[in-house]
Amino acid sequence: MTAELFHNKKPPYICIPLTGKNKEEIHDELKMIIPKQPDLIEWRADFFEEIHDIDSVLAIAEEIATTSKTPILFTIRSEKEGGEKISVTQEEKVHLLSEICKSPGVAIIDFEVSNDPEHIRELRSVSKEHNKKLILSYHNFNFTPESSEIMKRVFKAEFYEADIVKVAVMPETKEDVLRLLEVTKEADDSLAIPIVTMSMGQMGSLSRIIGWAYGSIITFGLGVQSSAPGQVPIDDLRQMIEMVRETVGEWE
Repeated sequence: MTAELFHNKKPPYICIPLTGKNKEEIHDELKMIIPKQPDLIEWRADFFEEIHDIDSVLAIAEEIATTSKTPILFTIRSEKEGGEKISVTQEEKVHLLSEICKSPGVAIIDFEVSNDPEHIRELRSVSKEHNKKLILSYHNFNFTPESSEIMKRVFKAEFYEADIVKVAVMPETKEDVLRLLEVTKEADDSLAIPIVTMSMGQMGSLSRIIGWAYGSIITFGLGVQSSAPGQVPIDDLRQMIEMVRETVGEWE
């Protein structure tokens, strides 16, 4: 389902965020990111000052795709799940995401699974119509919920027919990091769709390096500016993943 986006490369796929506030900053970030050859670029459009201007957003999305020739993940992260404060209503946000689905430059959109079910169904319909992948995500920047609660979110995403489910949580202890990896394995074994997970912060950085061994298909690295705590610079991340892979094998 996802391998074709990355020319059948094996996971983990490394994704780098774009967080520029304007066109110039985004272009500057791209100049730094493109030579590092990420597998995926996430445009965190909640950082973009002109997010209210649909034409501007669509034009920049196309420029990013054309310049990078890399699959684009388009995200407007909710403020309640760690995103920036934005100048559009939830209805306008859903409309913008629907319009982005029509853009040939975007491969995947992200939407929180906690959103209104009608909005989720609307975006699922539009994304399918335009052959875009839909990530339904859950973020908790305060703590790591009980494993059963995480699994509820995961199964909810599958219920709404997500192509990929994503979970990002903040650990309070080292045990939280290990438990998230265990949940990742459980979800990977139970779901019919791929999963992406990460434990955030410095303590959770380990999950970004070895999460793939438990079933997480995408890991988020640092290009220019972090979009979440604990992201590892892409060159270091790639090197550490390869060291683990050479040591433990594919874990298939």
